Amino acid sequence: MIQVSEAAAEKIVEILASADTQNSFLRVGVDEGGCSGLSYNLIVDEQQEEGDILLDKGVFRILVHTNSVPYIEGLEIDYEESGMLGGFTMNNPNAKVSCGCGASFRMANYRGEVKKCD
Repeated sequence: MIQVSEAAAEKIVEILASADTQNSFLRVGVDEGGCSGLSYNLIVDEQQEEGDILLDKGVFRILVHTNSVPYIEGLEIDYEESGMLGGFTMNNPNAKVSCGCGASFRMANYRGEVKKCD
């Protein structure tokens, strides 16, 4: 469902360790908004809820709510350093259009609700 590069995995482990919680997950989802209509949502979460799918990646775990699956099936998450900056990159086979920064996307059959990026 979701592939994670070695660089992204290392960064996720670092982020989860700094969250200072015993049982944290990386929650991957999609929200309405962004300049292309749908935005990726990556957060540290401590609660697994009804409707969540648990993906065990060995050294960390990912939660995905079933509502987000059609938007991110096949998603590849990477982490890239660029000078003094770095960030997660998303390669989504379902995205037909992505914004310049890569934080939002649109699908062929669903446009989402376009909103100004934060």
